Amino acid sequence: MGNNETPEPISDLERCERATRFISVLRHCQVLGISLVSADADGLVMKLPYAPELIGNPVTGALHGGSLTTLMDTACGTAVVNALPGFELCPTLDLRVDYMRSARSGQNLLAYASIQRVTSTVVFADCRVMQENDGELIAKCCATFMRLTHLQPASALASGVRGGSL
Repeated sequence: MGNNETPEPISDLERCERATRFISVLRHCQVLGISLVSADADGLVMKLPYAPELIGNPVTGALHGGSLTTLMDTACGTAVVNALPGFELCPTLDLRVDYMRSARSGQNLLAYASIQRVTSTVVFADCRVMQENDGELIAKCCATFMRLTHLQPASALASGVRGGSL
């Protein structure tokens, strides 16, 4: 592909496969049980299942804020992976979180992440976390990710996310 050519858009199925492969190698996703629900050109949805090990307030049973932050950062980061034509590791530059209310005990959480803007150096993303059963807003965030295009090595992780073996 020459410099003036636009990369081929990827299908929703390819987005789902790419996102699933990406989160499958993230140890924190394995430990927390974070999984992909759906992905399309507008963004993606990830699920954090309720687990007693994640309780931050033993009186109410509400999940720890760290697990919510991890869910939002991972959802936004995975949306970034899907938004770029090739695989790029893009570290989180900033993550501003608003906690709206505590999640109710026993409720799974869904994170809805979308990309707001892609530049040559930064990707901007948003995320909203809702309770799965009633759609009540629990937290939201704005995130920025640094593109390291000029520093991207060919790696086993990049190959695995693109569809090769890890």
